[in-house]
Amino acid sequence: MADLSVNFAGIKSPNPFWLASAPPTNMGSMVERAFDAGWGGAVWKTLGEPIVNVSSRLASIDQGSLRMIGLNNIELITDRPLDVNLKEIYECKKKYPNHAVIVSLMVESKREAWHDIVKRSQDTGADGFELNFGCPHGMSERGMGAAMGQVPEYTCMVTEWVKEVSDLPVIVKLTPNVTNILPPGKAAQKGGADAVSLINTINSVIGVDVDTMVPYPNVNGMAAHGGYCGPAVKPIALNMVSELARDEEFTIPISGIGGINTWRDAVEFMLLGAASVQVCTAVMHYGYRIVEDMIDGLNNYLDDKGFASVNNIIGQSVSRVTDWGNLDLNYDVKAHVNKEHCIRCNLCYVACEDGAHQSFTFEEVDGKRYPFVVEEECVGCNLCALVCPAPGAITMHRVDAGGPPQSWRQRTGSS
Repeated sequence: MADLSVNFAGIKSPNPFWLASAPPTNMGSMVERAFDAGWGGAVWKTLGEPIVNVSSRLASIDQGSLRMIGLNNIELITDRPLDVNLKEIYECKKKYPNHAVIVSLMVESKREAWHDIVKRSQDTGADGFELNFGCPHGMSERGMGAAMGQVPEYTCMVTEWVKEVSDLPVIVKLTPNVTNILPPGKAAQKGGADAVSLINTINSVIGVDVDTMVPYPNVNGMAAHGGYCGPAVKPIALNMVSELARDEEFTIPISGIGGINTWRDAVEFMLLGAASVQVCTAVMHYGYRIVEDMIDGLNNYLDDKGFASVNNIIGQSVSRVTDWGNLDLNYDVKAHVNKEHCIRCNLCYVACEDGAHQSFTFEEVDGKRYPFVVEEECVGCNLCALVCPAPGAITMHRVDAGGPPQSWRQRTGSS
């Protein structure tokens, strides 16, 4: 079996699967059960000034029979006493010395406040800190969370404050609620962060009850914007992780977060530069034991690919991500209908006719009518293959001569 252990910014854990700072890490008994199930690390639910949460707090988007493909929450940081949390962190780390225990922190933008909570928290024996600069609701309206993370200067400043009083590894949790992830990421690095984690939740209103006309989640007839997470946000998270990973000036490790449900999701994050991954929504949906499948799946993948360690796959796909202007304009693919798999639903024809490039017609074979691709009209957009419900019925074939690639920048002489 491959070696799954990781050393993330000086924080060691038996595998790269960590619980994200969220309800599944709300108390010591929960984190201990998670470690017993196989999780390699946990980021404690964010500690800070006392708060009062509302009810209800969660709402979701379903897709057909699939529940919670997107989850919205308006829950804030821990509402448990700081002293109780610190005691449980100490006891948990003492009981599980080989697992990663990270303390997530969020307080107001005052040096004294950050110094105080950092000093108190590091006495627990925890392995490191995660600075929560990502929460988009409730706390941000008080000048914390995303309100810090959206201003690179604040991100740098607070990170420096933490590093003034602690030698423990510091992870800065970045908000996705920005137009460009590079400035806050680089600001964290400039401030002395040992690593970053991303993404935190995305600002959202999940929907409205059309009968009562009250948005979700309903708090006595009112609602507020919240943080969006779950499988639906994975593409956004992968983009932001890869943007940092492929920037030559960004050199600190990345912990990937956002829509990780399976070992495949985790591998995708690691291939794009994440050295560890954090999971929340999937645990809230299916429980701690999903990590068993994640560990088995990752082990089998590494064995199949011939990798001795999980660290060998980190960043393997980063060089494959580029700007649009560098893509090969000469590369050409066309769709092809494989009649032996086609169920003749004609969804490919409808999608192409009304939503793409009108590249389908029909042909009759043995008295049956099949969709047929007009290659001269097909632009290789993939839409037909994406909407096709029959596996293998539509495939994309390369039709160019395979000559030297030519990008838009090369063709136009643009820099």
